[in-house]
Amino acid sequence: MSLSDRSARLHALQQALKERILILDGGMGTMIQSYKLEEEDYRGARFADWPQDVKGNNDLLILSRPDVIGAIEKAYLDAGADILETNTFNATQVSQADYGMQSLAYELNVEGARLARKVADAKTLETPDRPRFVAGVLGPTSRTCSISPDVNNPGYRNVTFDELVENYVEATRGLIEGGADMILIETIFDTLNAKAAIFAVQQVFEDDGVELPIMISGTITDASGRTLSGQTTEAFWNSVRHAKPISVGLNCALGAKDLRPYLEELAAKAETNVSAHPNAGLPNAFGEYDETPAEMAVVVEEFAASGFLNIVGGCCGTTPAHIQAIAEAVSKYPPRVIPEIPKACRLSGLEPFTIDRNSLFINVGERTNITGSAKFARLIREDNYTEALEVALQQVEAGAQVIDINMDEGMLDSQKAMVTFLNLIAGEPDISRVPIMIDSSKWEVIEAGLKCIQGKGIVNSISMKEGVEQFKHHAKLCKRYGAAVVVMAFDEAGQADTAARKREICQRSYDILVNDVGFPPEDIIFDPNIFAVATGIEEHNNYAVDFIEACAYIRDHLPHALSSGGVSNVSFSFRGNNPVREAIHSVFLYYAIQNGLTMGIVNAGQLEIYDEIPKELRDAVEDVVLNRHAGSTEALLAIADNYKGDGSVKEVETEEWRSWSVVDRLKHALVKGITSHIIEDTEECRQQCTRPIEVIEGPLMAGMNVVGDLFGAGKMFLPQVVKSARVMKQAVGHLIPFIELEKGDKPEAKGKILMATVKGDVHDIGKNIVGVVLGCNGYDIVDLGVMVPAEKILQTAIAEKCDIIGLSGLITPSLDEMVHVAREMQRQGFSLPLMIGGATTSKAHTAVKIEPKYQNDAVVYVTDASRAVGVATQLLSKELKADFVERTRLDYIEVRERTANRSARTERLSYAKSVENKPKFDWATYQPTVPRFTGVKVLENIDLKVLAEYIDWTPFFISWDLAGKFPRILTDEVVGEAATALYADAQEMLKKLIDEKLISARAVFGFWPANQVNDDDLDVYSGNGEKLATLHHLRQQTIKPDGKPNYSLADFVAPKDSGITDYVGGFITTAGIGAEEVAKAYQDAGDDYNSIMVKALADRLAEACAEWLHREVRTNYWGYDPEEALSNDELIKEAYKGIRPAPGYPACPDHTEKKTLFNLLDPIAEFDKAGRSGVFLTEHYAMFPAASVSGWYFAHPQAQYFAVGKIDKDQVQSYTARKQQDLNVSERWLAPNLGYDN
Repeated sequence: MSLSDRSARLHALQQALKERILILDGGMGTMIQSYKLEEEDYRGARFADWPQDVKGNNDLLILSRPDVIGAIEKAYLDAGADILETNTFNATQVSQADYGMQSLAYELNVEGARLARKVADAKTLETPDRPRFVAGVLGPTSRTCSISPDVNNPGYRNVTFDELVENYVEATRGLIEGGADMILIETIFDTLNAKAAIFAVQQVFEDDGVELPIMISGTITDASGRTLSGQTTEAFWNSVRHAKPISVGLNCALGAKDLRPYLEELAAKAETNVSAHPNAGLPNAFGEYDETPAEMAVVVEEFAASGFLNIVGGCCGTTPAHIQAIAEAVSKYPPRVIPEIPKACRLSGLEPFTIDRNSLFINVGERTNITGSAKFARLIREDNYTEALEVALQQVEAGAQVIDINMDEGMLDSQKAMVTFLNLIAGEPDISRVPIMIDSSKWEVIEAGLKCIQGKGIVNSISMKEGVEQFKHHAKLCKRYGAAVVVMAFDEAGQADTAARKREICQRSYDILVNDVGFPPEDIIFDPNIFAVATGIEEHNNYAVDFIEACAYIRDHLPHALSSGGVSNVSFSFRGNNPVREAIHSVFLYYAIQNGLTMGIVNAGQLEIYDEIPKELRDAVEDVVLNRHAGSTEALLAIADNYKGDGSVKEVETEEWRSWSVVDRLKHALVKGITSHIIEDTEECRQQCTRPIEVIEGPLMAGMNVVGDLFGAGKMFLPQVVKSARVMKQAVGHLIPFIELEKGDKPEAKGKILMATVKGDVHDIGKNIVGVVLGCNGYDIVDLGVMVPAEKILQTAIAEKCDIIGLSGLITPSLDEMVHVAREMQRQGFSLPLMIGGATTSKAHTAVKIEPKYQNDAVVYVTDASRAVGVATQLLSKELKADFVERTRLDYIEVRERTANRSARTERLSYAKSVENKPKFDWATYQPTVPRFTGVKVLENIDLKVLAEYIDWTPFFISWDLAGKFPRILTDEVVGEAATALYADAQEMLKKLIDEKLISARAVFGFWPANQVNDDDLDVYSGNGEKLATLHHLRQQTIKPDGKPNYSLADFVAPKDSGITDYVGGFITTAGIGAEEVAKAYQDAGDDYNSIMVKALADRLAEACAEWLHREVRTNYWGYDPEEALSNDELIKEAYKGIRPAPGYPACPDHTEKKTLFNLLDPIAEFDKAGRSGVFLTEHYAMFPAASVSGWYFAHPQAQYFAVGKIDKDQVQSYTARKQQDLNVSERWLAPNLGYDN
């Protein structure tokens, strides 16, 4: 047969795929490099006078050196390749723009395909029994459609979906014209780019009346098993399945060995051929690939033997020799058998989500819907996207498996709001892991939304409301964008309100979608319309029954289709009475789900449990929902008011429990945290027991086990657990003297855990909370407090026979101290597990820096108090430990590899270049405001009542492991109750601290003439002009998009050569004077709850003092913004002019600069000894008392907070010279900022 026509070749391709594993070619770029071509080779005669350098534009060689490209392609065919890839990886306008060659894009694709076609056809003539094929390549372009190139602006995009479609349409037409047999969309690191390519290719097929097979190949970028844009393998496949590709596979970024688990997953999940073209291993330090053909072939042969492959080739670093070795290795194995994958609605965010007829009911989060949530609407209208994102996050955390986003409002640019919000969500992996439901009544808003999501989402909704043609048109586009659809039961005549109309419209819509449009039935979700019942209008009484029956009809008569509904509509006539509404929702769902309702738009946090609805109410509600008799509505109205209330406040604790048995009373007191009767109840129980120890081992431990279970299940929150611990401590405290009299045993603990805040660090709130939670769960805690040297930790661990050591720290130098402790444990031959925690620690730091230093036992990073119990339990269990330690170790190895890969990828500016890119301020016209005094001023006994007004409460709740913005957290569906109780206790304690003058606040601050010298330093002078000190700062070295500058704090002060006298300020504030003593008194009395409370409040007051003082400085003492009138919320959002960065924080990360600050403000203070400020520095530059804040003041109108980020050795060397210290000292203090491995 002649293989000169495309259809014959495609038939031969299908045949070949059934018979054997097909071979794809190897790395074109690798082979081009081996030719060592120079600028003139790339230019050729035609581009000799091109105005910019073109070396590196490999696609251009199609026109200037076709001999080279043709020879490489022939070499791959001679080595055994069946499929040639065109050399058009960068032949789009977006990518060619780097060389100013956009106009060549079409020609490059045509000629690239022609050249490959010529070489392939020549080879087919040599081996007619084995025809060769051409895959026209569409590369990823140099831009990402779902990732912002600007770290500081996550909503920004430097390319749009439409621009990519336009680029890919042009390229596809060229490839087809040049003779490609199929289109290969490859090296996909951002799935949204690939969706744009699929959209473009299918548009060309439709417009031009041709259809070629599509090959798709994604890129898993590192050991995390995700694409660069964050998707897992299965999520990626779900996002591109709608292309119905002839093959799907993975290429680039990883070597074959590392690619295996992802390829295995794809082979199991994809109902099409699977391809792989991995790199020749991972690059070495010089970016070269070392894996030999023989080594690579061994790995790939195992893929074939395992049945993973239909098509295989090579990417970076692979040569014709690699392809030959691979071809020979796989030739003895049959191709993978394509599995039967059951039909299901397979959605994705960053992670896959599958819905079928057997799924449990799916909650679609509804709080990100402007029409349903007044609060969300307000946030969007105010452009407050930060808090709007929190609403989305809360939905996901509360269990929403899909989130519905609706921006429809008359006064709003809905399309812009939808795009902005979706682009921001893309930067929040905790939200974007779930699929998105794009909800709008305007098609243009839906379409704009579809262009922003890389996963497979759901469109809500389309219908026949505007006629069948429009319905088909929208359905075709949804299919091309790769989305599932909600179809409303609506036609030209209006909404379906009776059971018969619901059935008729759903059946008709289904037939049109499946038979005319070719829409996958499993991606159709019907919404048969929920209307309100119990309205008093007789026709409405059967609405719920009609809906429930429609769900059953869809399940039984429309194969694979699903159903959905907006549940809150059904109870609308009872708005204002939440308990009754929740009962109606619950009963309605109970019956609708039994009849096949798949998903509902529900407030996940607000559903009463069916069994827990009071019987009288439930019966009345069932009568209404199921329309059992004519008087149902009246009967429900008659009792509804008995259940009124807003449903958020549970009834006040009654005294009924006092009549229970003493064992039940003790359990109740523990679970509820009530101390009022604990001593008398404990005593009563002791008298009933044979031995006092039995009270602890019986009812007290039983109560604490309930607390532990509730906490573990997320039904109880940290402040409540700490209150329970207080009850336990007081009960045990009462019993200990009796136990000792008996000379009996102390109760048997589960294990002994040593806890310490490491040397140089004074922060202990988090550590104390973890200690309390572990204590509640039956562990003995040896708490060594703060600033504990390594030697003391290790000696105590031996003396006390501890089972686990737990280290905590908040400041960055503590990270090094933890590494030191781990090293010492290894050197001294310890074999105890080490737990690491605290605000500055992380899984990455633990894996990269700490774990490798201590190999005798486990090193485990613990994120928060709620995880500590699970970790301790597994570490001390004979059965569980080995598996847990092994899993953790493997996880950490993966983190180390990922970190190494990531740092290798980032490029930065040289230090000299980043200095050149400093912000350009006009100093010639700048007139600095002169402060009212220079030198130093002390403020004693600052009024705490005033400071209390400036408290930012959100971090207070975070310190108790309750996440959410204040004051919204008080009404949060999940933690609201716990937060409200905690806030009430905090207010009570705050009043006590202030009224009884138990703690006091003090501030020291000052201003000095200053100028910028050697780019990044500030010289500070006394009033008479002598130099007092030099402040050293660091500059950002990251490459900035859009001409943004690289900042250093020194930029905000006039340079010395400007001749202007500028100023800088500094401050130290504390509200911790007396706090440690008050906290210790509570602790000694067995009241951990109030001890932690005092420290947490002192912390907040110190921050409030810094906030208050800064306002005084701006309006009065420095007076550069005397008219300022900002609310506390605006202060928290940093809306003021000027900044107050603190040493050790992102803008000035070097903690040692605090020494200079203290020398200027409080010269008599020494290490570990306070001066006038009442605060001193530890040897690691932590401030004591812990409730202290210090920092610099800058008044320049354009001064802003920023993060220095990663810096390179050239800057560290300059910084070292300016500070006149050794390089290793600089590197130690700047460790978290080093962009290189020291």
